[in-house]
Amino acid sequence: MDKVRNFAHANRQMLSMALVFVFLASALGSALAPQKANAQQEAGIVITGRVLNTQGQSIEGARVMLHDGDENEIAAQTETGEEGVWTLEMARLPEGPLELQIERQHYQRLAIPLNPNMQQDLDERGALLMGEIELERRITSAFWAATLIFLGVLLVIAFEKLHSTTAALAGLSAVFLFSVIGGAFNTDFFIYDFERALTYINWEVIFLIMGMMILIAVIEGTGIFQWTAFQAYRLSRGRAWLLVLILMAVTAVASALLDNFTTMLLMTPISLQIGLALGINPLAFIIPEVLASNVGGITTLIGTPTNILIGAYADISFQDFLVNQTVGVLLALVGMAAYVMYHYRHELRKHPAGISETLYARLESNARIRDPQALWKSGLVFVLVLVGFIVGEQFHVVPAVPAIIGATALLVWLRPDVHAMIKAVDWTTLVFFMALFMVVGAVQEVGFISMIAVRMAQMIGENLILGIAVIVFGVGTLSVAIANIPLAASMLPVAEFLSGSIPGASSKVLYYALSMGAAMGGNGLLIGGEANLVTAGIASQAGSPISFKEFMKVGLPVTYITLTAGFLWLLFRFGM
Repeated sequence: MDKVRNFAHANRQMLSMALVFVFLASALGSALAPQKANAQQEAGIVITGRVLNTQGQSIEGARVMLHDGDENEIAAQTETGEEGVWTLEMARLPEGPLELQIERQHYQRLAIPLNPNMQQDLDERGALLMGEIELERRITSAFWAATLIFLGVLLVIAFEKLHSTTAALAGLSAVFLFSVIGGAFNTDFFIYDFERALTYINWEVIFLIMGMMILIAVIEGTGIFQWTAFQAYRLSRGRAWLLVLILMAVTAVASALLDNFTTMLLMTPISLQIGLALGINPLAFIIPEVLASNVGGITTLIGTPTNILIGAYADISFQDFLVNQTVGVLLALVGMAAYVMYHYRHELRKHPAGISETLYARLESNARIRDPQALWKSGLVFVLVLVGFIVGEQFHVVPAVPAIIGATALLVWLRPDVHAMIKAVDWTTLVFFMALFMVVGAVQEVGFISMIAVRMAQMIGENLILGIAVIVFGVGTLSVAIANIPLAASMLPVAEFLSGSIPGASSKVLYYALSMGAAMGGNGLLIGGEANLVTAGIASQAGSPISFKEFMKVGLPVTYITLTAGFLWLLFRFGM
């Protein structure tokens, strides 16, 4: 731990511009004043700094107090903002010894006496820059409660004792009950309040899914999915195994250009139509597609939410991902396809090879576009939404914005039955997402995920090959059960530290390892990736529910096949 902390202190970037601006402005105002007393009266006293955890992540909501030792009272206090920055402002400096105190739930209280040099800075300049201050975690009853509740939710979902949405809501209720009732008797039982829990919901994901579901519901009414199903059948010449490979390839390519939520919203209705027409379980098409979506998405910056996070944090461009991950993705897809063909071999043999004239005629009759005018209008809007995804990245506009705008534009332009469109949104899945985000947020709040990340950093040391292996397989294994977006966010500071401390890691190879581990690991269980859950919701509405066990039987082997392929590619690509 000391090694991690010392390196972080030595190599961390400069403080944010906000901190420097506050300090310089205060110092300059004091220097230009004719008298020290007048400067303090006009500009006041300013003390500023930033609070971080031991991984270098900002701590929001920490209480910062300047304590007057002689009077035994608080001279000034504030809270840290979203970036961990805080500023204390006073009209005058109290007499006597001063102590800066910082406290935050789930962290150890820190007291920093102001030494004579600090006091002198305040006297001469009227400002003091404290720099970056680290808080250590506390393991309390809340830590164990949140961890056990989280693991309990995973087990209930795994053994299908409750519907996944009910299980997530039950876990969230348990977190709140423990916080409210236990916290009333002992603050060590408090996990978080409702307002804090809401901050862990990824609202961008929620609104992106909602907007795209409305778009897809409008497009589906035109008959385009039935037409696409017919074309896929015609191209495969009735061979079910080839049809699976075609659909997987289309899904992987689409996921590299779109986000994987949008891709699965498009592909799932098509696959349902094909499976039902062929008399084959549609899940033999849908599950391989969602697996291909999670893997294919990491080819580009915009393919998965985790890549967007990693790219922004490590300054990795669209082209960087394309050059450094495409071959590894192709190798992973080949291994995945081989296993999928083996796993579903009996199901795919149900339909005889060759085109059935009866089935061909039935698919062709269903493949007529019912509303050509609505199709071109919705197609135009959909293309504009996709352009918005790509262009919006340049202007820091999240994908949810063009999705909501596009859905609204179609509702206004085509005037469909609004009640039917709203009902087409899978609210069960969205509620599950929100509850699961908050339950995962509980273990983040108490430090469970951070603790795992720190242990991984200690295990790796300075061995680059071991570092790549631990990031790929370690994060991949964790991502099987933990939603990959918060997991990737927690691992970014670890990847940053290791990239600076391990010889040869400056090529950003560990960030690519994190990308592969987070996305490929999401294939392990149904709850591992958001695209999995969206797909499960659509399939369930259509009468083809995906069970936890059924997904796991395919997903877990595929996870480690693809992780191995990605690991070997990174070793080759970066010359290990």
